[in-house]
Amino acid sequence: MRLASLAVVLFLFWLGLSGRYTPFLVGAGAVTAVLCVAIAARMGVVDREGHAVHLSLAAVTYWPWLWREIAKSAWAVSKLVLSPRLPISPTMTRIVANQRTTVGLATFANSITLTPGTITAAVKGNVLTVHALTREGALDLEAGGMDARVCRFEGGA
Repeated sequence: MRLASLAVVLFLFWLGLSGRYTPFLVGAGAVTAVLCVAIAARMGVVDREGHAVHLSLAAVTYWPWLWREIAKSAWAVSKLVLSPRLPISPTMTRIVANQRTTVGLATFANSITLTPGTITAAVKGNVLTVHALTREGALDLEAGGMDARVCRFEGGA
């Protein structure tokens, strides 16, 4: 299942980048995708983390939620930066992550960094050191909403 889905994903990616759909090129793309998957399987790099197909259904709800969070944070940061008073309160905080897998932990850390106004500065074990532009942003992360959402996302792991 994982090898077949990887071949399909690679082939669709190739089709998207190609822009030309003659029978020869489509066939060459299919053969190339299958060959790449065969080589990756022989190397032993097609695993649960490298091609996390088990998270596909959870991604349907997680990605839109993350995009909304990014948009809300971008708006809040824009208002802060454009304010004549520049009411920022830079804060470093440590967040204990509750994710069970490295994919979940990486998703959590990257989601924090993708959200404007916060950045994951370091990860040690399951403790993330986060810089927030405002104390309110740090408190929001400490409340655990994003952590819980990522835990639900990785629930299929």
